[in-house]
Amino acid sequence: MGEKSGESLGTVLVAGAANLAIAVAKLLAGVVSGSAAMLSEAAHSAADTVTEVLLLVAVRRSGKPADRRHPFGYGKAGFFWAMMAAFATLAGGAGFSITHGVHEIAHGEELSALTPAYVVLAVSFVIEGVSFLKAYRQLRGEAGRWRVSPLRLARKTSDTALKAVLLEDAAALAGLVIAALGLLGSQLTGSALWDGAASILIGVLLLGVALTLIQSNLSLLIGQAAPRPIETGIRAVLIVQPEVEDVVELLTMVIGPGRFLVAAKIDFRDEVRAGGVEIACDEVDRRLRERFPGITQVFLDPTPTRRR
Repeated sequence: MGEKSGESLGTVLVAGAANLAIAVAKLLAGVVSGSAAMLSEAAHSAADTVTEVLLLVAVRRSGKPADRRHPFGYGKAGFFWAMMAAFATLAGGAGFSITHGVHEIAHGEELSALTPAYVVLAVSFVIEGVSFLKAYRQLRGEAGRWRVSPLRLARKTSDTALKAVLLEDAAALAGLVIAALGLLGSQLTGSALWDGAASILIGVLLLGVALTLIQSNLSLLIGQAAPRPIETGIRAVLIVQPEVEDVVELLTMVIGPGRFLVAAKIDFRDEVRAGGVEIACDEVDRRLRERFPGITQVFLDPTPTRRR
């Protein structure tokens, strides 16, 4: 778990440093050119920088070891701070971009000195691309360990810091392309409509990212179950144990990034005595943790089925 937290921490730090440098460059280019799309991109990068700071807090808080008052650890604190980061994207990025774009369309804005803006967009695309590739390499490595596709893991992962960096960097790359097209459209037509529309589109893009991350983190905070393939694998480990007759009930919960709690009611065979049940429970616990390293808590309750 420590290795995974360190990898996520590195991914967040790279993304944060990239966004801070890009935000300053975009702001200067936006002021010089008068482009709403560039100013929206500056707000986008500034919001992303705040987001990375909050994600850094999320990674550090979720990695704290369990104690007496928090016996299941601090994993859900990470989900809370990751959700706060999503709200920062919603308010700081999406809100500013949409309102500023609407204002430019309504009142117009004369654009000038667009060359620096194009240069900043090109350099920003390279920097954001490097950050995105680092996050994608981490995702691909984890997907290989779980034997699923990177896209599927991105949808299901409980590592919300990694998910946030991936989505925000992908949105940043798309936003840079939209901003460039908006600038080009306004330059060719002489109308601020294109630049304003690009600003609004960037805001809508950020709105979608923020709402996706808020929904994901809220579900994890409420008590989301482990992904279905993991639950299926857990049930298979339980039922294959010779002393087990049936799995009466299986409950799982994500208690931190990549960490799961397992609680199960087990119907043991009638001929198994108390000592055998204890040995079987210990063996199941060991096998579950061995097959799924993310499982940190296992609770097994011997429960006969009603028919018996």
